[in-house]
Amino acid sequence: MTGLFITFEGIDGAGKSTHLGALAHAFEAQGRRVTLTREPGGTPLAEKLRALVLNDAMDPLCEALLMFAARRDHLQQVIEPALTRGDVVLCDRFTDATFAYQGHGRGFDLAVLSTLEGWVQNTGQGVRQPDLTLWFDLPPTVAAARLAHARTPDRFESQSAAFFERVAAGYAARQQADPKRFARIAADQTPEQVAQSARRALVERAWLPPEA
Repeated sequence: MTGLFITFEGIDGAGKSTHLGALAHAFEAQGRRVTLTREPGGTPLAEKLRALVLNDAMDPLCEALLMFAARRDHLQQVIEPALTRGDVVLCDRFTDATFAYQGHGRGFDLAVLSTLEGWVQNTGQGVRQPDLTLWFDLPPTVAAARLAHARTPDRFESQSAAFFERVAAGYAARQQADPKRFARIAADQTPEQVAQSARRALVERAWLPPEA
């Protein structure tokens, strides 16, 4: 079977990670092999870089370079081999997050990020992009309320509401630039409604059958 690359995006607190497992089970029920992974991370090297990015102080350029270094190793070691096998790759965040967080949130140069995207994601047959991005769109004020009693926040989760407003705008800009790749999920619905919306996006592409 042809591999599928599906990414899950949204600001912290949007609940995207909650729905990864359910969709993985849905694909497995259809006989598909599924690779679950995340960014930054997904390989031993990338997980080390993740710890640095989430916890150590650094300037935006260093942060962006570490994100793309982790992504390069992740692509080479996990994502591309899985797609070659015909797996469904479900990834918690990918390059859209870098444009949203480092680009719009931190105010880093979007042109530089685009150059890094072209270098790092070049497979020799083009720039690797997801086949579908599920964008769990949540108002930052709602996200902040959800995170208020969560685990100890990392460098990103502890940012201001204004930062997350910029991040949300960054995701909207990425969707506007490539609308066919995105499926916007209203993440302020009930968990059941969000799950139905996410599955519907896959059913519409004939990747999953309608629920009985």
